[in-house]
Amino acid sequence: MSSKKLRIVPLGGLGEVGKNMMLYEYGNNILIVDTGIMFPENDMLGIDYIIPDFQYLLDKREQVRGIVITHGHEDHTGAIRHIIEQVNAPIYATALTRGLLEVKLSRAGLLDKAKLHTINAGDMAEIGPFKVEFAHVCHSIPDGVALGITTPAGLVVHSGDYKFDHTPVDNWPTDYAKLSEFASRGVLALLADSTNADRPGWTPSERVIDPAFDKVFREAPGRILVASFASLISRMEQVANAAQKHGRKMAFVGMSMRENAKMARKLGYLDVPDDLIVPLDDALKMKPSKVVLMCTGSQGEPASIMGRLAAGRNRHFDLREGDTVVLSSQPIPGNEESVFGTINRLFQRGANVIYDAISPVHVSGHASQEEMKLLLHLVNPEYLIPIHGELRHLHQHAIMAQEVGVPKENIAVIENGQAIEFVDGKMKLAERVPGSYVFVDGSRVGDIGPAVVREREALSRDGFVFVNLTLNRKSGKLRQEPEIITRGFIYQDDAGDLLEAAKKTISGAVNKSNGNLEEDVKQKLRSFLHKETKRRPMVFVVVNEI
Repeated sequence: MSSKKLRIVPLGGLGEVGKNMMLYEYGNNILIVDTGIMFPENDMLGIDYIIPDFQYLLDKREQVRGIVITHGHEDHTGAIRHIIEQVNAPIYATALTRGLLEVKLSRAGLLDKAKLHTINAGDMAEIGPFKVEFAHVCHSIPDGVALGITTPAGLVVHSGDYKFDHTPVDNWPTDYAKLSEFASRGVLALLADSTNADRPGWTPSERVIDPAFDKVFREAPGRILVASFASLISRMEQVANAAQKHGRKMAFVGMSMRENAKMARKLGYLDVPDDLIVPLDDALKMKPSKVVLMCTGSQGEPASIMGRLAAGRNRHFDLREGDTVVLSSQPIPGNEESVFGTINRLFQRGANVIYDAISPVHVSGHASQEEMKLLLHLVNPEYLIPIHGELRHLHQHAIMAQEVGVPKENIAVIENGQAIEFVDGKMKLAERVPGSYVFVDGSRVGDIGPAVVREREALSRDGFVFVNLTLNRKSGKLRQEPEIITRGFIYQDDAGDLLEAAKKTISGAVNKSNGNLEEDVKQKLRSFLHKETKRRPMVFVVVNEI
């Protein structure tokens, strides 16, 4: 063992589901594993998505030797454009994952800048002092890999997202032999997915979806709309197989869905006949019972196809009576309210909605408890760091590890920003680095902080009151009565008495003010409005002197 330190720094994915990003540091060398995003929670109004806070990395950007992406899902790839804008380093990914990255980078105008390298499961890449071996693992997307990272301080295994599916859709099971071979060399630490740590038993195979789809396609009287992640290539294949079996044509709806399907077909990961796929415009003219539309929006995202259909504001087409909507996903923790709200609105608009709670139209791509125990036995690590999950998942993973023989003191349940160091084969906590949220709102990255989000929440909850004052510059007295405009607080036409009383309160505050007029008026008006309505709208005051 070398006495130099191996540092592991989680920038995302530990304490939440999403925005997975891990740094491995040895000397002046950094390896990045995954660059994911996270969906905003319900109270993060107007936020498009969240990326890891990688400020710590920017001071060391010259030390980054490479970026490895374990698979193509958004929570592992979605922030790649933001990283590449700041960090000039080669990217290593399997063929399908690379294709999905190319779609993202091309859309951002960064494809020419990116240094993409295709690797295959079973390959080994030397990235600075890190020898990274790629072992195939099953997930809900093809071409996922776990990593064996050999460093001068020891061998670390990074699981990525995985499940032990014996009958995967692509007929490519997890490479158990490679995982066991890692163990034969001695694994210093295992960093393993914790997403389903609170689910007993085994995660069902992706194949259980096929009979559920068969039943839906057999019974649906009209159009079928299947909502899924745009990166879920294996689900596209299953929908295509069901469509072909039941004599339906298939159309992809939404730019990301179309681009990813085109890329996956080109690379051979989506094997469907050419005559099965039709353009959306053609599909909309066909007999409803002969069509299936594959859409984005399985998480209730307002801007997605399914979100717009539920709200009745999709441009190209609306829902029809007799449509069957299949949500082929599970709500990401924190998204439950959005998903169920979308389901309710779809029912209101006349669709029959089928989702995971009532039919097995989706199975998790993550290992459940028995699979997580099996991974621990296969890899036999000295130390365990649970990753990918909320704190409750990480703690449950730690409890299971102790049940299968990992000493409690050899398990580190940590959150984003908490660095871990290995020196002479021993693990210890190091300092914390920034590991918070960075909000992306339109084209603005990081400009929208928690304070702005809190302001948006306050505006959405109680609205605002805008007061315009016109004063005599010499006397400081009001030249005319205050003008009050409200939005989201009270219906102005029905609030004559309240607003008249508010104007008197404002006039009194102006007459009695001896200092900061705007602040005095704000305080008096806030107190008055809370006393009268028990609500606290945001109050803005503008003073014009004439």
